[in-house]
Amino acid sequence: MKRRIMLAIPILIIYLIPLSAYGATDQCYTCHSALEDKESKLFAEDIHFKKGISCSGCHGGDNTTEDNDAAMNKEKGFIGVPKGNKITEVCARCHASEKMMKSFGSKLPVNQFDNLINSVHGKTSTAGGGRIVQCTTCHTAHGIKSVKDPLSPVYATNIPKTCSKCHADANYMRTYNPTLAVDQYTQYLTSVHGKLNSTGDPKPAQCASCHGSHDIKPVKDIKSKVYPVNLPYTCSGCHSNKEYMAQYKIPTDQFEKYARSVHGQALLVKNDPGAPACNSCHGNHGAAPPGIESISKVCGTCHALNEELFSASPHKAAFDRKGYPECETCHGNHEIITATNKLLGVDKDGVCIRCHGDQNSSGYKSAYIMRKLIDSLDETKQSAMILINEAEQKGMEITEAKFKLRDINQVKLEARTQVHTFDPAKFKDIVGKGLVISRDATADAKVAIHEYYFRRVGLGVSVFLISLLAFGLFLYLRRIEKK
Repeated sequence: MKRRIMLAIPILIIYLIPLSAYGATDQCYTCHSALEDKESKLFAEDIHFKKGISCSGCHGGDNTTEDNDAAMNKEKGFIGVPKGNKITEVCARCHASEKMMKSFGSKLPVNQFDNLINSVHGKTSTAGGGRIVQCTTCHTAHGIKSVKDPLSPVYATNIPKTCSKCHADANYMRTYNPTLAVDQYTQYLTSVHGKLNSTGDPKPAQCASCHGSHDIKPVKDIKSKVYPVNLPYTCSGCHSNKEYMAQYKIPTDQFEKYARSVHGQALLVKNDPGAPACNSCHGNHGAAPPGIESISKVCGTCHALNEELFSASPHKAAFDRKGYPECETCHGNHEIITATNKLLGVDKDGVCIRCHGDQNSSGYKSAYIMRKLIDSLDETKQSAMILINEAEQKGMEITEAKFKLRDINQVKLEARTQVHTFDPAKFKDIVGKGLVISRDATADAKVAIHEYYFRRVGLGVSVFLISLLAFGLFLYLRRIEKK
């Protein structure tokens, strides 16, 4: 066994070392090029051929002899055409060896093989014929180009079409995942990224920019670059780079603002994968900045009732007339802050005052009234809460009142939604429910506190009477003892 291994080592070295290193002629290529077959024509332009690697570098055998039988002798390492997983394993003999890659002057990473076998593409095919994807699936076999060569199928402007060969084939994809969409490439071509990519610009995002190349993970995998919690960081890799984005003349502070927003806090801080990420508003494969017409529709996919109420409000016609984006005008886009009372009304921090500065206008009056109503709800709730806490500290049973007060949170949520009607009368009806709840909870708390003091007085009186009775008994017993 050891002898076979020792014999195999020099053979392996022979067909992996460039021919120029020992001045031999590549008889494999000489013969095949004379036949003018497709493989030899492609191989003439192959990066490996240009590096001096012979046909035997992948296929094994003796490339120095003209004798076919000797050249394709299995004892000299001839393996023929690699099939299935053997294809990638042959590539890995060099590409997974740092020493070997350095000998060719290559600075390519040597972890592609490990990344591939741990990726979604590295899973075993349902047909059982090997991994779903082999190196040649994307890089081709005999005409492999440098990734920096515009003719390479994995050059930035060619990657979308390369990926689409499988991912746009419904019959093929059904074999692996029937639920996976097959229109990603079509959508990508309609996106800003896709349109720029189609013009020959290699900088805009393409499949590998977001999903990775050799290390692609399923979208639901927490390690995936497009897992919801990771996606903003993936997008910011380009969109936060001022130098990279300079030629496109768009801001590079989106991620910074998003991280401060209510959406960003939910996703990045609280790790809620259901919170909106970049693609929730901009789309993923069909990524494009939302137009003015689509803003409310985009937000409305989550905030459906708000969008419905706004569409029926007087602001809808006014916004359309002035060409204002709908939700974005009041709430912003990337830095959407939590909706609090201070946004409503005509104070300096209010949103309404930006347009309704005239104190005699109906808009100013409506905003003023609604702010007063929502503030009064908070004040009554706070007052009720103070009394409930006092009663609870005194040991009184006040659970029902506490539950009543919780209902105010629902009322406040309804009220903040009702703001989008911009109708003070409807808003007052909603807030009125909360005020009734506050009054009831306050009354319950006062009754509990009154009962506490009543019990204290009753206890005092009872103790006094019992003490008086005990003292009387004491005196009576003394008299009996004296007699």
